[in-house]
Amino acid sequence: MISRIKACLNGSRRADDHPAVPITPDQLARAAAAAVAAGAEAVHLHPRDGAGAESLRPEHIGTAVAAVRDRCPHTPIGVSTGLWITGGDTDQRQAEVARWAGLPPSRRPDFASVNLSEDGFSPLAATLRDAGILVEAGVWSVEDATALTGVPVGRVLIEIIGTPGAGAVSAADRIVARLDQLGLTAPRLLHGENDACWPLVRHAARLGLPTRIGLEDTLVTADGEVAADNGELVRRALEVWEVSAA
Repeated sequence: MISRIKACLNGSRRADDHPAVPITPDQLARAAAAAVAAGAEAVHLHPRDGAGAESLRPEHIGTAVAAVRDRCPHTPIGVSTGLWITGGDTDQRQAEVARWAGLPPSRRPDFASVNLSEDGFSPLAATLRDAGILVEAGVWSVEDATALTGVPVGRVLIEIIGTPGAGAVSAADRIVARLDQLGLTAPRLLHGENDACWPLVRHAARLGLPTRIGLEDTLVTADGEVAADNGELVRRALEVWEVSAA
């Protein structure tokens, strides 16, 4: 259970976006350890292949997860299943994720995010559940929330993507209201990217929801300064969350 904050370590960002973006398994492990030391209760990462490209191949997933788990043995570890990672090929994504079931527990992620807006959500979610991996449903819109009806998931990620900061709270509230209307009671986590990130850290706290922070979602602190690394973002976000929740 995540009560306050999950760290998102890298996403699709590269080292030329920010020098502290972790790419290799060792870099991910060190970044995860710093985030956990700063207060993160879970970590989300995008494993890479040898060339630094995002990958869903089990050997790349397993190596990254094992490296992080070695440094953070008691911290839940999650990964992305973003369809862009396989160039939009749903069959390839399904096949690669299905092979995660063959990973030993030490190399298998605890949870994985699956976006409702992407083709192939239902079969991919079923494959993850069969492998004992918790499904985080990425809900980007009211329409996504509606499509979640009747689908068993472990957690709902209310994700405000491509929305200016000024509209982030109202966009989130529309999704929350729709989830409530539909009686969907799975645990929720609220976060935004870029301009929407910090307003939604505050709003998540006001709603009593956990949130997410890290170099995937923003490169700057709440006061607009470039963050040193994921650890600093987690520390700053916890300060903001606690003040806003009071």
